[in-house]
Amino acid sequence: MAFWIMTEPDTRHGALMVQNPQVAGTVNGQPRSVLLIKGVQYRGRVKRMEEATEKVARAAYQKRFPVSRKVSAPLWEIMLDEVKMTDNALGFGKKIAWLRER
Repeated sequence: MAFWIMTEPDTRHGALMVQNPQVAGTVNGQPRSVLLIKGVQYRGRVKRMEEATEKVARAAYQKRFPVSRKVSAPLWEIMLDEVKMTDNALGFGKKIAWLRER
């Protein structure tokens, strides 16, 4: 399981990722009601994608985010080690967790 992100290595977060590839973050929306909260928290390792794999990933990324066709920034892959999803539509405070087996 992985996330792909697009950024230049000289941005603040790009430089920090090069310096320390252990990352954590959150992906969620901004619902008007607490009952509609839905999102994930994650932990993983990030690396800049190599040319061969980036080509395939870039095609998929551009299909999902067409505006990215105008950007030449490199793609990075976050290999997820842990994901916790919260979905209040399944019940208030409902959480589903996933942990990569070592």
